Amino acid sequence: MTAIAIAKRTDLDLTEQQRQVLAGVLFEMLGGLTEHDQKRWKGFWRELMAAGSGEVFSVDLSIIRNGIFHRRHMKLESTLFDAQECYCSFEQFRNWLKVGSGFCDWKVVRGQLVPEPRSISYDKCDQQTMEQFHTDAITFLRSQHAQHHLYPHLTPAKSEEMIETILGSFEA
Repeated sequence: MTAIAIAKRTDLDLTEQQRQVLAGVLFEMLGGLTEHDQKRWKGFWRELMAAGSGEVFSVDLSIIRNGIFHRRHMKLESTLFDAQECYCSFEQFRNWLKVGSGFCDWKVVRGQLVPEPRSISYDKCDQQTMEQFHTDAITFLRSQHAQHHLYPHLTPAKSEEMIETILGSFEA
């Protein structure tokens, strides 16, 4: 979810033609999915237009995730987990992947900086953020550090081959 702060900077005197174009964009090109959503959409814009200069609004925007992309990423994680012997718990594996990919926040716990993996749940991670995590995870998995960690018993060349075989099956 993305929070956006909007400030009404000024009141503009729009011509009738400008008002028609604006209404066309806001209510014909765009609109609520259901009748209820459409009423809320129009109400939101009424509030913005009626607001005085300098008033501030906060909008929480959630872009619906692409289900196909989500399932494909989850399948990749599952396949990687099944192909490694370092982690017994899928949750531990996923947290390692998130931290290694930089998909975490840093917290101070008992005087030490500790990574806290972020959530990839639908309500906390929009499509753009999920795509960035996926890209960063692939980059991390291709690092020697990740490969050696997952396959310490293999040579660097073999561990790279193992990762590339798995990743390659998802790039087709």
